[in-house]
Amino acid sequence: MKTSIRSLIAGICLIPIAVHAYTLPELSDKSRSCVECHKETNRSIYEQWGESDHFRANVGCYECHAAAETDVDAFEHNGEFISVIVSPKDCARCHIKEVEEFSHSHHAKAGRILGSLDNILAEVVEGNNGLVTEGFPHGVSAAAVNGCWQCHGSQVKVLKDGSLDPATWPNTGIGRINPDGSEGSCAACHSRHEFSARTARMPDNCGKCHMGPDHPQKEIYEESKHGVAFRANIDEMALDSEKWIVGEDYDAAPTCATCHMSATKDQPVSHDIGLRISWNNRPAISVRPEVSDAKMGLPGKDIPWTVRRANMKNVCLNCHESNFVEGFYVQYDGLIDLYHEKFAIPGKALYEAAQPLLRKPKFSNNIDFVWFEIWHHEGRRARHGASMMGPDYTHWHGTYEIARNFYTEFIPELEELAEKYLHSDNPEKKAAAEKLDQMLHDTLNDDNHRWFLNKMPAEEKAKRDAARTEFQSRYK
Repeated sequence: MKTSIRSLIAGICLIPIAVHAYTLPELSDKSRSCVECHKETNRSIYEQWGESDHFRANVGCYECHAAAETDVDAFEHNGEFISVIVSPKDCARCHIKEVEEFSHSHHAKAGRILGSLDNILAEVVEGNNGLVTEGFPHGVSAAAVNGCWQCHGSQVKVLKDGSLDPATWPNTGIGRINPDGSEGSCAACHSRHEFSARTARMPDNCGKCHMGPDHPQKEIYEESKHGVAFRANIDEMALDSEKWIVGEDYDAAPTCATCHMSATKDQPVSHDIGLRISWNNRPAISVRPEVSDAKMGLPGKDIPWTVRRANMKNVCLNCHESNFVEGFYVQYDGLIDLYHEKFAIPGKALYEAAQPLLRKPKFSNNIDFVWFEIWHHEGRRARHGASMMGPDYTHWHGTYEIARNFYTEFIPELEELAEKYLHSDNPEKKAAAEKLDQMLHDTLNDDNHRWFLNKMPAEEKAKRDAARTEFQSRYK
Protein backbone atom coordinates (compact mmCIF):
# COMPACT_ATOMS: atom_id res chain seq x y z
CA MET A 1 0.00 0.00 0.00
CA LYS A 2 1.24 3.50 -0.70
CA THR A 3 2.03 4.74 2.81
CA SER A 4 1.97 8.47 2.06
CA ILE A 5 -1.67 8.44 1.07
CA ARG A 6 -2.51 6.16 3.99
CA SER A 7 -1.17 8.77 6.41
CA LEU A 8 -2.95 11.53 4.49
CA ILE A 9 -6.32 9.80 4.73
CA ALA A 10 -5.76 8.91 8.39
CA GLY A 11 -5.60 12.61 9.21
CA ILE A 12 -8.80 13.54 7.39
CA CYS A 13 -12.38 12.99 8.43
CA LEU A 14 -13.86 10.57 5.92
CA ILE A 15 -17.61 10.68 5.39
CA PRO A 16 -19.30 7.53 3.95
CA ILE A 17 -21.49 8.12 0.90
CA ALA A 18 -24.06 5.95 -0.85
CA VAL A 19 -21.70 4.28 -3.30
CA HIS A 20 -19.76 2.48 -0.52
CA ALA A 21 -16.81 4.84 -0.85
CA TYR A 22 -15.90 8.05 0.97
CA THR A 23 -15.93 11.79 0.52
CA LEU A 24 -13.44 14.37 1.74
CA PRO A 25 -14.50 17.74 3.14
CA GLU A 26 -12.50 19.58 0.47
CA LEU A 27 -9.96 18.96 -2.26
CA SER A 28 -6.52 18.51 -0.75
CA ASP A 29 -3.79 21.08 -1.42
CA LYS A 30 -1.71 18.39 -3.13
CA SER A 31 -4.49 17.43 -5.50
CA ARG A 32 -5.28 21.09 -6.11
CA SER A 33 -1.68 21.57 -7.20
CA CYS A 34 -1.99 18.61 -9.60
CA VAL A 35 -5.20 19.99 -11.05
CA GLU A 36 -3.80 23.46 -11.67
CA CYS A 37 -1.17 21.98 -13.96
CA HIS A 38 -3.02 19.08 -15.56
CA LYS A 39 -6.06 21.12 -16.50
CA GLU A 40 -3.72 22.86 -18.91
CA THR A 41 -1.48 19.99 -20.02
CA ASN A 42 -4.10 17.18 -20.01
CA ARG A 43 -7.39 18.98 -20.46
CA SER A 44 -9.37 15.85 -21.44
CA ILE A 45 -8.25 14.01 -18.31
CA TYR A 46 -9.19 17.00 -16.19
CA GLU A 47 -12.64 17.16 -17.80
CA GLN A 48 -13.20 13.41 -17.35
CA TRP A 49 -12.30 13.69 -13.67
CA GLY A 50 -14.65 16.66 -13.43
CA GLU A 51 -17.54 14.43 -14.53
CA SER A 52 -16.73 11.75 -11.97
CA ASP A 53 -18.05 10.92 -8.50
CA HIS A 54 -14.45 11.33 -7.37
CA PHE A 55 -14.64 15.02 -8.22
CA ARG A 56 -17.84 15.42 -6.25
CA ALA A 57 -16.23 13.57 -3.31
CA ASN A 58 -13.11 15.78 -3.45
CA VAL A 59 -10.96 12.79 -4.32
CA GLY A 60 -8.30 14.11 -6.65
CA CYS A 61 -5.16 13.09 -8.50
CA TYR A 62 -2.98 12.79 -5.42
CA GLU A 63 -5.41 10.64 -3.42
CA CYS A 64 -5.22 7.95 -6.14
CA HIS A 65 -1.70 8.34 -7.53
CA ALA A 66 0.28 9.07 -4.35
CA ALA A 67 3.14 6.70 -3.63
CA ALA A 68 5.71 6.05 -0.96
CA GLU A 69 9.31 6.65 -1.90
CA THR A 70 9.98 2.93 -1.38
CA ASP A 71 7.28 1.77 -3.81
CA VAL A 72 8.89 -0.01 -6.75
CA ASP A 73 7.03 2.08 -9.34
CA ALA A 74 7.29 5.43 -7.51
CA PHE A 75 8.93 8.45 -9.09
CA GLU A 76 9.32 12.04 -7.99
CA HIS A 77 7.10 14.54 -9.74
CA ASN A 78 6.94 18.19 -8.70
CA GLY A 79 8.19 17.39 -5.22
CA GLU A 80 5.85 14.45 -4.60
CA PHE A 81 6.25 10.71 -5.07
CA ILE A 82 3.56 9.28 -7.32
CA SER A 83 2.95 6.23 -9.50
CA VAL A 84 1.26 6.01 -12.87
CA ILE A 85 -0.57 2.79 -12.05
CA VAL A 86 -3.56 2.89 -9.71
CA SER A 87 -3.91 -0.74 -8.68
CA PRO A 88 -6.77 -2.55 -6.95
CA LYS A 89 -4.72 -2.29 -3.75
CA ASP A 90 -4.90 1.49 -4.11
CA CYS A 91 -8.64 1.45 -4.87
CA ALA A 92 -9.21 -0.72 -1.79
CA ARG A 93 -8.31 2.20 0.45
CA CYS A 94 -11.89 3.35 -0.14
CA HIS A 95 -13.62 0.60 -2.12
CA ILE A 96 -12.90 -2.25 0.28
CA LYS A 97 -15.88 -4.50 -0.50
CA GLU A 98 -15.64 -4.11 -4.26
CA VAL A 99 -11.94 -4.94 -4.39
CA GLU A 100 -12.34 -7.94 -2.11
CA GLU A 101 -15.11 -9.34 -4.31
CA PHE A 102 -13.12 -8.64 -7.46
CA SER A 103 -10.02 -10.32 -6.03
CA HIS A 104 -12.06 -13.52 -5.59
CA SER A 105 -13.16 -13.55 -9.23
CA HIS A 106 -11.70 -15.13 -12.36
CA HIS A 107 -11.35 -11.63 -13.79
CA ALA A 108 -8.62 -10.79 -11.26
CA LYS A 109 -6.79 -14.02 -12.10
CA ALA A 110 -6.94 -13.58 -15.88
CA GLY A 111 -3.23 -12.74 -16.04
CA ARG A 112 -2.39 -16.25 -14.93
CA ILE A 113 -3.14 -17.45 -18.46
CA LEU A 114 0.17 -15.96 -19.59
CA GLY A 115 1.91 -19.32 -19.27
CA SER A 116 -0.87 -21.38 -20.82
CA LEU A 117 -1.26 -23.02 -24.20
CA ASP A 118 -3.03 -19.91 -25.50
CA ASN A 119 0.03 -17.79 -24.85
CA ILE A 120 2.37 -20.36 -26.39
CA LEU A 121 0.36 -19.84 -29.55
CA ALA A 122 0.99 -16.10 -29.46
CA GLU A 123 4.61 -16.40 -28.39
CA VAL A 124 5.81 -19.28 -30.55
CA VAL A 125 3.35 -20.40 -33.22
CA GLU A 126 2.18 -16.92 -34.25
CA GLY A 127 5.04 -14.86 -32.90
CA ASN A 128 8.78 -14.45 -32.46
CA ASN A 129 11.14 -12.56 -30.14
CA GLY A 130 11.34 -9.53 -32.39
CA LEU A 131 10.06 -6.92 -29.94
CA VAL A 132 13.09 -5.96 -27.85
CA THR A 133 12.79 -3.58 -24.88
CA GLU A 134 14.85 -2.90 -21.78
CA GLY A 135 12.58 -5.21 -19.81
CA PHE A 136 12.84 -7.89 -22.49
CA PRO A 137 16.45 -7.70 -23.76
CA HIS A 138 16.06 -11.11 -25.41
CA GLY A 139 12.82 -10.08 -27.05
CA VAL A 140 9.13 -10.89 -26.71
CA SER A 141 6.35 -11.60 -29.18
CA ALA A 142 4.41 -8.56 -30.38
CA ALA A 143 1.44 -10.89 -30.93
CA ALA A 144 1.30 -11.60 -27.19
CA VAL A 145 1.96 -7.99 -26.18
CA ASN A 146 -0.74 -6.51 -28.43
CA GLY A 147 -3.16 -9.41 -28.19
CA CYS A 148 -3.28 -11.70 -25.15
CA TRP A 149 -1.84 -9.22 -22.68
CA GLN A 150 -4.27 -6.44 -23.52
CA CYS A 151 -7.25 -8.49 -22.33
CA HIS A 152 -5.74 -10.85 -19.79
CA GLY A 153 -3.22 -8.34 -18.47
CA SER A 154 0.53 -8.09 -18.60
CA GLN A 155 3.00 -8.38 -15.76
CA VAL A 156 4.02 -4.73 -15.59
CA LYS A 157 7.80 -4.34 -15.41
CA VAL A 158 9.40 -1.32 -13.75
CA LEU A 159 12.73 -0.23 -15.21
CA LYS A 160 15.74 1.02 -13.28
CA ASP A 161 14.77 4.66 -13.74
CA GLY A 162 11.25 3.99 -12.40
CA SER A 163 9.54 4.11 -15.78
CA LEU A 164 7.36 1.27 -17.03
CA ASP A 165 8.59 -1.05 -19.76
CA PRO A 166 6.70 -0.28 -23.01
CA ALA A 167 6.09 -3.96 -23.72
CA THR A 168 4.00 -4.12 -20.54
CA TRP A 169 2.56 -0.59 -20.40
CA PRO A 170 0.08 0.79 -21.38
CA ASN A 171 -2.12 -2.08 -20.27
CA THR A 172 -5.62 -2.29 -18.82
CA GLY A 173 -5.92 -6.07 -19.02
CA ILE A 174 -8.37 -7.13 -16.34
CA GLY A 175 -5.91 -9.59 -14.74
CA ARG A 176 -2.90 -7.28 -14.93
CA ILE A 177 -0.13 -8.16 -12.48
CA ASN A 178 0.85 -4.86 -10.89
CA PRO A 179 4.21 -3.76 -9.48
CA ASP A 180 2.74 -3.73 -5.95
CA GLY A 181 1.90 -7.45 -6.27
CA SER A 182 -1.85 -7.01 -6.67
CA GLU A 183 -3.75 -8.68 -9.49
CA GLY A 184 -6.26 -6.94 -11.71
CA SER A 185 -7.21 -3.57 -13.12
CA CYS A 186 -10.30 -1.69 -11.99
CA ALA A 187 -9.82 0.57 -15.02
CA ALA A 188 -10.50 -2.39 -17.32
CA CYS A 189 -14.20 -1.77 -16.69
CA HIS A 190 -14.27 1.61 -14.94
CA SER A 191 -12.42 3.58 -17.57
CA ARG A 192 -10.15 6.35 -16.33
CA HIS A 193 -10.67 9.13 -15.29
CA GLU A 194 -14.43 9.50 -15.24
CA PHE A 195 -15.05 6.05 -13.77
CA SER A 196 -18.59 6.20 -15.10
CA ALA A 197 -21.07 3.62 -13.83
CA ARG A 198 -23.01 4.19 -17.05
CA THR A 199 -20.01 3.12 -19.12
CA ALA A 200 -19.39 0.05 -16.95
CA ARG A 201 -23.02 -1.02 -17.41
CA MET A 202 -22.91 -0.79 -21.20
CA PRO A 203 -22.55 -4.09 -23.13
CA ASP A 204 -19.86 -2.48 -25.29
CA ASN A 205 -17.69 -2.19 -22.20
CA CYS A 206 -17.39 -5.99 -22.01
CA GLY A 207 -16.86 -6.25 -25.77
CA LYS A 208 -13.20 -5.24 -25.55
CA CYS A 209 -12.43 -8.84 -24.54
CA HIS A 210 -15.60 -10.91 -24.75
CA MET A 211 -15.81 -11.20 -28.52
CA GLY A 212 -14.16 -13.12 -31.34
CA PRO A 213 -14.07 -16.74 -32.49
CA ASP A 214 -13.55 -18.38 -29.10
CA HIS A 215 -15.80 -16.36 -26.76
CA PRO A 216 -18.14 -14.11 -28.76
CA GLN A 217 -20.39 -13.13 -25.87
CA LYS A 218 -20.74 -9.57 -27.16
CA GLU A 219 -21.87 -10.72 -30.61
CA ILE A 220 -24.16 -13.34 -29.07
CA TYR A 221 -25.75 -10.69 -26.86
CA GLU A 222 -26.32 -8.45 -29.88
CA GLU A 223 -28.04 -11.33 -31.70
CA SER A 224 -30.23 -12.23 -28.72
CA LYS A 225 -33.58 -10.70 -27.88
CA HIS A 226 -31.87 -9.12 -24.88
CA GLY A 227 -29.51 -7.20 -27.14
CA VAL A 228 -32.29 -6.21 -29.54
CA ALA A 229 -34.37 -4.89 -26.62
CA PHE A 230 -31.42 -2.94 -25.23
CA ARG A 231 -30.70 -1.15 -28.49
CA ALA A 232 -34.38 -0.35 -29.01
CA ASN A 233 -34.87 0.94 -25.47
CA ILE A 234 -31.52 2.37 -24.43
CA ASP A 235 -33.17 5.62 -23.35
CA GLU A 236 -35.26 3.67 -20.83
CA MET A 237 -32.32 1.86 -19.21
CA ALA A 238 -31.66 4.40 -16.40
CA LEU A 239 -27.94 3.77 -16.87
CA ASP A 240 -27.08 6.78 -14.68
CA SER A 241 -29.07 5.55 -11.68
CA GLU A 242 -27.12 5.27 -8.42
CA LYS A 243 -28.68 1.95 -7.35
CA TRP A 244 -29.77 0.58 -10.75
CA ILE A 245 -31.93 -2.29 -9.54
CA VAL A 246 -33.47 -4.41 -12.30
CA GLY A 247 -37.26 -4.47 -12.17
CA GLU A 248 -37.23 -1.30 -10.09
CA ASP A 249 -35.14 1.31 -11.91
CA TYR A 250 -35.41 -0.32 -15.33
CA ASP A 251 -37.01 -3.31 -17.01
CA ALA A 252 -36.62 -2.67 -20.74
CA ALA A 253 -33.67 -5.06 -21.16
CA PRO A 254 -30.74 -6.58 -19.31
CA THR A 255 -27.07 -5.90 -20.05
CA CYS A 256 -24.04 -8.06 -19.23
CA ALA A 257 -23.77 -6.26 -15.90
CA THR A 258 -27.46 -6.83 -15.12
CA CYS A 259 -27.18 -10.59 -15.29
CA HIS A 260 -23.70 -11.15 -13.93
CA MET A 261 -23.11 -8.59 -11.21
CA SER A 262 -25.66 -5.80 -10.74
CA ALA A 263 -28.30 -5.49 -8.05
CA THR A 264 -31.72 -7.11 -7.94
CA LYS A 265 -34.38 -6.55 -5.30
CA ASP A 266 -32.91 -9.56 -3.47
CA GLN A 267 -29.19 -9.39 -4.33
CA PRO A 268 -26.61 -6.64 -3.92
CA VAL A 269 -24.04 -5.70 -6.54
CA SER A 270 -21.15 -8.17 -6.68
CA HIS A 271 -17.80 -7.71 -8.39
CA ASP A 272 -17.28 -11.48 -8.44
CA ILE A 273 -18.75 -12.19 -11.86
CA GLY A 274 -18.82 -15.96 -11.31
CA LEU A 275 -21.46 -16.05 -8.61
CA ARG A 276 -24.35 -16.44 -11.08
CA ILE A 277 -22.69 -18.83 -13.55
CA SER A 278 -23.61 -22.52 -13.32
CA TRP A 279 -21.23 -23.85 -16.02
CA ASN A 280 -17.64 -22.86 -16.73
CA ASN A 281 -17.48 -23.28 -20.51
CA ARG A 282 -13.83 -22.38 -20.96
CA PRO A 283 -12.33 -25.93 -20.92
CA ALA A 284 -12.76 -28.55 -23.63
CA ILE A 285 -15.25 -30.26 -21.32
CA SER A 286 -17.33 -27.82 -19.27
CA VAL A 287 -17.00 -27.97 -15.50
CA ARG A 288 -19.02 -26.58 -12.64
CA PRO A 289 -17.66 -23.22 -11.47
CA GLU A 290 -16.77 -24.39 -7.98
CA VAL A 291 -14.39 -26.90 -9.62
CA SER A 292 -12.49 -24.19 -11.48
CA ASP A 293 -12.55 -21.95 -8.40
CA ALA A 294 -10.96 -24.73 -6.35
CA LYS A 295 -8.26 -25.16 -9.00
CA MET A 296 -7.41 -21.48 -8.66
CA GLY A 297 -7.65 -21.45 -4.87
CA LEU A 298 -10.62 -19.07 -4.80
CA PRO A 299 -13.26 -18.89 -2.04
CA GLY A 300 -15.91 -19.73 -4.63
CA LYS A 301 -14.89 -23.38 -4.26
CA ASP A 302 -17.36 -23.50 -1.38
CA ILE A 303 -20.28 -22.06 -3.40
CA PRO A 304 -22.03 -24.86 -5.34
CA TRP A 305 -23.33 -24.33 -8.85
CA THR A 306 -26.90 -24.83 -7.64
CA VAL A 307 -26.61 -21.70 -5.48
CA ARG A 308 -25.13 -19.74 -8.39
CA ARG A 309 -27.91 -20.88 -10.68
CA ALA A 310 -30.48 -19.77 -8.12
CA ASN A 311 -28.74 -16.38 -8.08
CA MET A 312 -29.08 -16.08 -11.85
CA LYS A 313 -32.69 -17.26 -11.81
CA ASN A 314 -33.37 -14.48 -9.34
CA VAL A 315 -32.23 -12.04 -12.03
CA CYS A 316 -34.26 -13.73 -14.78
CA LEU A 317 -37.46 -13.73 -12.74
CA ASN A 318 -37.54 -9.94 -12.74
CA CYS A 319 -38.63 -10.10 -16.38
CA HIS A 320 -39.68 -13.71 -17.03
CA GLU A 321 -42.06 -16.12 -15.34
CA SER A 322 -40.83 -19.36 -13.80
CA ASN A 323 -41.85 -21.71 -16.65
CA PHE A 324 -39.80 -19.61 -19.07
CA VAL A 325 -36.75 -19.64 -16.80
CA GLU A 326 -36.92 -23.34 -15.99
CA GLY A 327 -37.44 -24.19 -19.67
CA PHE A 328 -34.40 -22.14 -20.64
CA TYR A 329 -32.17 -24.10 -18.29
CA VAL A 330 -33.50 -27.42 -19.61
CA GLN A 331 -32.50 -26.27 -23.11
CA TYR A 332 -29.09 -24.98 -22.00
CA ASP A 333 -28.17 -28.11 -20.05
CA GLY A 334 -29.35 -30.21 -22.97
CA LEU A 335 -26.90 -28.47 -25.31
CA ILE A 336 -24.05 -28.96 -22.83
CA ASP A 337 -24.91 -32.67 -22.57
CA LEU A 338 -25.06 -33.03 -26.36
CA TYR A 339 -21.70 -31.32 -26.85
CA HIS A 340 -20.09 -33.42 -24.12
CA GLU A 341 -21.46 -36.82 -25.08
CA LYS A 342 -21.23 -36.58 -28.85
CA PHE A 343 -18.06 -34.59 -29.42
CA ALA A 344 -16.04 -33.37 -26.43
CA ILE A 345 -15.61 -36.54 -24.38
CA PRO A 346 -14.90 -38.94 -27.28
CA GLY A 347 -12.93 -36.27 -29.16
CA LYS A 348 -10.65 -35.57 -26.20
CA ALA A 349 -10.08 -39.29 -25.64
CA LEU A 350 -9.23 -39.87 -29.32
CA TYR A 351 -6.87 -36.89 -29.42
CA GLU A 352 -5.05 -38.11 -26.31
CA ALA A 353 -4.79 -41.64 -27.77
CA ALA A 354 -3.18 -40.15 -30.89
CA GLN A 355 -0.39 -38.39 -28.98
CA PRO A 356 2.22 -41.19 -29.27
CA LEU A 357 1.83 -41.02 -33.06
CA LEU A 358 2.19 -37.25 -33.43
CA ARG A 359 5.16 -34.92 -33.81
CA LYS A 360 6.05 -33.62 -30.36
CA PRO A 361 5.85 -29.83 -30.66
CA LYS A 362 2.30 -28.70 -30.02
CA PHE A 363 0.67 -27.31 -33.16
CA SER A 364 3.20 -28.91 -35.49
CA ASN A 365 0.46 -31.31 -36.64
CA ASN A 366 -2.66 -30.36 -38.56
CA ILE A 367 -4.80 -32.31 -36.13
CA ASP A 368 -3.56 -30.12 -33.25
CA PHE A 369 -5.24 -27.14 -34.89
CA VAL A 370 -8.35 -29.12 -35.85
CA TRP A 371 -9.01 -30.38 -32.32
CA PHE A 372 -8.12 -27.04 -30.74
CA GLU A 373 -10.64 -25.19 -32.89
CA ILE A 374 -13.33 -27.84 -32.34
CA TRP A 375 -13.37 -27.24 -28.58
CA HIS A 376 -11.73 -23.84 -28.15
CA HIS A 377 -13.57 -22.00 -30.93
CA GLU A 378 -16.62 -23.92 -32.14
CA GLY A 379 -17.35 -25.75 -28.89
CA ARG A 380 -17.20 -22.58 -26.86
CA ARG A 381 -19.38 -20.72 -29.37
CA ALA A 382 -22.05 -23.40 -29.18
CA ARG A 383 -22.03 -23.46 -25.39
CA HIS A 384 -21.93 -19.69 -24.94
CA GLY A 385 -24.58 -19.28 -27.63
CA ALA A 386 -26.94 -21.57 -25.73
CA SER A 387 -26.15 -19.87 -22.43
CA MET A 388 -27.16 -16.46 -23.81
CA MET A 389 -29.99 -17.49 -26.17
CA GLY A 390 -28.12 -16.80 -29.39
CA PRO A 391 -29.41 -19.45 -31.83
CA ASP A 392 -27.14 -18.61 -34.76
CA TYR A 393 -24.01 -18.91 -32.62
CA THR A 394 -25.34 -22.08 -31.02
CA HIS A 395 -26.00 -23.74 -34.36
CA TRP A 396 -24.31 -22.33 -37.47
CA HIS A 397 -21.26 -20.96 -35.72
CA GLY A 398 -21.35 -23.73 -33.13
CA THR A 399 -22.68 -27.27 -33.45
CA TYR A 400 -22.69 -27.21 -37.27
CA GLU A 401 -19.02 -26.28 -37.43
CA ILE A 402 -18.16 -28.76 -34.66
CA ALA A 403 -19.84 -31.56 -36.62
CA ARG A 404 -18.38 -30.57 -39.98
CA ASN A 405 -14.84 -30.49 -38.66
CA PHE A 406 -15.28 -33.56 -36.47
CA TYR A 407 -16.44 -35.74 -39.37
CA THR A 408 -14.55 -34.24 -42.33
CA GLU A 409 -11.22 -33.33 -40.70
CA PHE A 410 -10.73 -34.79 -37.23
CA ILE A 411 -11.87 -38.38 -37.89
CA PRO A 412 -10.10 -38.68 -41.29
CA GLU A 413 -6.86 -37.36 -39.76
CA LEU A 414 -7.07 -39.96 -36.99
CA GLU A 415 -7.89 -42.76 -39.43
CA GLU A 416 -4.90 -41.86 -41.58
CA LEU A 417 -2.66 -41.71 -38.54
CA ALA A 418 -3.77 -45.12 -37.28
CA GLU A 419 -3.36 -46.68 -40.73
CA LYS A 420 0.14 -45.24 -41.04
CA TYR A 421 1.41 -47.00 -37.92
CA LEU A 422 -0.67 -50.21 -37.78
CA HIS A 423 2.17 -52.11 -39.45
CA SER A 424 5.03 -50.18 -37.89
CA ASP A 425 8.23 -51.95 -36.85
CA ASN A 426 8.17 -49.85 -33.69
CA PRO A 427 6.16 -51.90 -31.16
CA GLU A 428 5.12 -48.81 -29.17
CA LYS A 429 3.87 -47.02 -32.28
CA LYS A 430 2.07 -50.15 -33.46
CA ALA A 431 0.37 -50.64 -30.09
CA ALA A 432 -0.73 -46.99 -30.01
CA ALA A 433 -2.10 -47.28 -33.56
CA GLU A 434 -4.04 -50.43 -32.68
CA LYS A 435 -5.51 -48.72 -29.62
CA LEU A 436 -6.48 -45.65 -31.67
CA ASP A 437 -7.98 -47.81 -34.43
CA GLN A 438 -10.14 -49.67 -31.91
CA MET A 439 -11.26 -46.43 -30.29
CA LEU A 440 -12.24 -45.05 -33.69
CA HIS A 441 -14.25 -48.20 -34.41
CA ASP A 442 -16.03 -48.01 -31.05
CA THR A 443 -16.71 -44.28 -31.34
CA LEU A 444 -18.12 -44.38 -34.85
CA ASN A 445 -20.33 -47.38 -34.01
CA ASP A 446 -21.78 -45.54 -31.03
CA ASP A 447 -25.41 -44.41 -31.28
CA ASN A 448 -24.25 -40.82 -31.71
CA HIS A 449 -22.11 -41.50 -34.78
CA ARG A 450 -23.24 -44.66 -36.56
CA TRP A 451 -25.21 -42.61 -39.08
CA PHE A 452 -21.76 -41.69 -40.43
CA LEU A 453 -21.17 -45.36 -41.29
CA ASN A 454 -24.63 -45.60 -42.89
CA LYS A 455 -25.73 -47.73 -39.94
CA MET A 456 -28.78 -45.77 -38.86
CA PRO A 457 -31.24 -48.30 -37.33
CA ALA A 458 -34.13 -49.26 -39.60
CA GLU A 459 -36.74 -48.07 -37.10
CA GLU A 460 -35.10 -44.65 -36.79
CA LYS A 461 -34.81 -44.34 -40.57
CA ALA A 462 -38.47 -45.28 -41.00
CA LYS A 463 -39.48 -42.74 -38.38
CA ARG A 464 -37.57 -39.98 -40.13
CA ASP A 465 -38.99 -40.97 -43.53
CA ALA A 466 -42.52 -40.86 -42.11
CA ALA A 467 -41.92 -37.43 -40.61
CA ARG A 468 -40.54 -36.17 -43.93
CA THR A 469 -43.58 -37.49 -45.83
CA GLU A 470 -45.97 -35.92 -43.34
CA PHE A 471 -44.15 -32.58 -43.58
CA GLN A 472 -44.23 -32.61 -47.38
CA SER A 473 -47.91 -33.49 -47.55
CA ARG A 474 -48.76 -30.71 -45.08
CA TYR A 475 -47.22 -28.01 -47.29
CA LYS A 476 -47.80 -29.46 -50.77
